[in-house]
Amino acid sequence: MLSKKTKYGLKALTYLARLENRNPVQIATISKSENISLKFLESILLTLRKNGLLGSKKGKGGGYYLLKDPSEIPMTSVMRILEGPIAMVPCVSLNFYEKCDDCPDENACAVHNLMIQVRDNTLQIFRNTTLEDLTHNKF
Repeated sequence: MLSKKTKYGLKALTYLARLENRNPVQIATISKSENISLKFLESILLTLRKNGLLGSKKGKGGGYYLLKDPSEIPMTSVMRILEGPIAMVPCVSLNFYEKCDDCPDENACAVHNLMIQVRDNTLQIFRNTTLEDLTHNKF
């Protein structure tokens, strides 16, 4: 299930992507518009800034802004930053692989083989969807 952190992060990023200019937006403005707790949003935006999706400016006229064009921000990047591994089990993760303790042979494991299909289909959607697509509801 998608975490609230990821859901709110996507809402905040979509809000910023819909703006015609790339001027900084105060956290309170995003919080009010998207109905997200200010404190929680602050933490999410900080994570996105630390991972290179957002920039920030302090002082008057300050706030957060996108560092890249929305068309250059794939959902794979956003999901991995906010949600972590895309794969549902660690034995099929491309970036966070771990062998399952209870599985002697991954290739013979029905769960493993099913989850590879789920991962691959999910990745295809995330790789082919950008932040710009979210702003236009292209689904």
